[in-house]
Amino acid sequence: MRKLVLGLCLIAQPGLADEGMWTFDNFPTAQVKQKYGVELSDAWLKRLQRSVTRHESGCTGSFVSPDGLVLTNHHCVMACLAKLSSEQDDLVENGFHAATRANERRCPSEIISVLVDTEEITSQVNASTAGLSKEQANAVRKQTLSRLEAGCAEKSQENRATGPLACESVSLYQGGQYFLYKYKRYEDVRLAFAPHESIAAFGGDPDNFNFPRWCLDFSLLRVYQDGKPARTPHYLRLRPAGARAGEPVFVAGHPGNTSRLLTVDQLAFQRDTSTSSYLIRNSELRGRLTQWGKTGGEQLRIIQDPLNRLENGLKAYRGLQRALLDERLFSQKKAQEADLRRRVAGSAELAREAGAAWDEIAAAQERYRQIYDRYLFLESGAGFNSKLFDYARVLVRGAAERGKPNEQRLREYSESNLPKLAASLLGATPVYPDLEQLTFSFSLDKLRETLGPDDPIVRRLLNKESPESLAEQLVTHTMLADPAVRKTLWDGDPRAIAQSNDPMIALAREVDAEARAVRRIYEDEVQASVAAAQEKIAKARFSLYGANIYPDAAFTLRLSYGIVEGWVEKGKSIAPFTTLGRLYERATGRAPFRLPQVWLDAREELNPDTPFNYATTNDIVGGNSGSPVVDAQGRLVGLAFDGNIHSIAGSYWYDPDKNRATAVHPAIVLTALREVYGAHALVQEIMGKGASAQ
Repeated sequence: MRKLVLGLCLIAQPGLADEGMWTFDNFPTAQVKQKYGVELSDAWLKRLQRSVTRHESGCTGSFVSPDGLVLTNHHCVMACLAKLSSEQDDLVENGFHAATRANERRCPSEIISVLVDTEEITSQVNASTAGLSKEQANAVRKQTLSRLEAGCAEKSQENRATGPLACESVSLYQGGQYFLYKYKRYEDVRLAFAPHESIAAFGGDPDNFNFPRWCLDFSLLRVYQDGKPARTPHYLRLRPAGARAGEPVFVAGHPGNTSRLLTVDQLAFQRDTSTSSYLIRNSELRGRLTQWGKTGGEQLRIIQDPLNRLENGLKAYRGLQRALLDERLFSQKKAQEADLRRRVAGSAELAREAGAAWDEIAAAQERYRQIYDRYLFLESGAGFNSKLFDYARVLVRGAAERGKPNEQRLREYSESNLPKLAASLLGATPVYPDLEQLTFSFSLDKLRETLGPDDPIVRRLLNKESPESLAEQLVTHTMLADPAVRKTLWDGDPRAIAQSNDPMIALAREVDAEARAVRRIYEDEVQASVAAAQEKIAKARFSLYGANIYPDAAFTLRLSYGIVEGWVEKGKSIAPFTTLGRLYERATGRAPFRLPQVWLDAREELNPDTPFNYATTNDIVGGNSGSPVVDAQGRLVGLAFDGNIHSIAGSYWYDPDKNRATAVHPAIVLTALREVYGAHALVQEIMGKGASAQ
């Protein structure tokens, strides 16, 4: 049994596990060459980088044609499908196929970006905070990042080669490095194809995070520019036969946040406070949503997307909690941190600069525990679980923040973030009043339960009203369900929001001062202390290990390497591939093992040996959904959509024996498009001229 490799301070050397979500500028090409005999050039990396798309929904995709066609997961377009659906036309249940490009339907509020370039700005950021107190440094750092983002975006206006770019600051190694990531952004995103949800998510919650799997978890979008399909010269060609068992493969995508560089005290905070809070609160919400979905067919349709997302989140958080409660793993994390601290203590210079950093973080976590509930329910919005309230808060804060100089705004209202904020606010997204009342009343009930009936906010809101009656009044009488009303307020005089009688806007105004107050405590007494201490630890790591480590994931572009391989589970070997024939054997005719009729009708015409899903050793986490899996020639050989149950702990550490990524095989994608759905034009576009069939 190979020793578990914890994701912290790893020195790149031959023989290490396939661990790491590496930035493209620091990918361990020499290590990959020595381990697998694969040589990846700078040109290979650049082409792949510009072929991968980032979806603001929290997923990844890739261009698969020169005409803006994007391949991603079906579950990544569920929100789009739900927003475009109606009681008469359920695209989630029935799927969608645009017979021509003219029939492609725009996804409300969807934005897709492509990373064009990066620029390191560490020296500018560090210079701006030199000599300041940690509270001052925290504020000035944010101001500097906003200023650099705005300057970058303004400069890009003059670039004829790329056109205007969206610039976002990125912190790596917990403040050890800062970069500007420069994106080409597409705000006109249209749905081209999606299979039936019952085949895309075959096996449902019982199979989630498990393997073997039979999920046709893919969909196709298209980005448009100036009303026409965008020209995307960097795209991935499909290798229909896919990769072989044991073959090296690479996953490029945007993994979400990982916690591998956190201290033991930060992990303990997650274990004892934040993760357990999430599980308790949302397990109860899941029950209420499930019960509501049983009250009618339309309720069941409406609830599918939010319930699927919630169930997925709960299963993930349960896995995270199990990992944090595994004393064997946690003890190894403690031992690793103790070793790093000993190394720091062994250097007089490092001890002086970073020796106390871990204790400073521990003190900040204790302060966070004291304010956590108030911060969670007021500032993070757990007490106001309503899409309509979210709109109101954006309008209220937007009116206050957009009038300030860019550098003095809350970071989420900086110029670089406004297009994403506006797209979410102004999108023609359906609002379901009954669902809004359910989630809003639930969260108000939890607000009162957690903060207590004597809390000033609770008394002002619920002194004379129950959570149910207050939610009903607010949802019934607000006008914010109308996107035209939201647009008028967003584009108009900010004073109109300050004077608005809309009850939801009035609520957002009512709680804003208290929410901002606890946010200020968090930023000054928790975030500032942690940022200063983490920066010291990061510098110590660089001093001891150089750049031979990878940073925690942060929904920015990363590349992982691995091979197609199964694993051993309780003494049983799990094969890396599943095939189409077994799908039909598992079908029961009842959800979640029910197949669409078109798949039942096509059974005799399909090859039962067609590969369906497969497993790899690639190191991925949430956010990698929709990531392309490519071979050493840069050809598309799969579509990452999930991991096995052991991969959930990948947020904290990587187990080479059991962590596995799972992907959709290209052969089943082509089979579905061509032989089941008759999407011949899309197949021709994806295959193009000269596509390899090796």
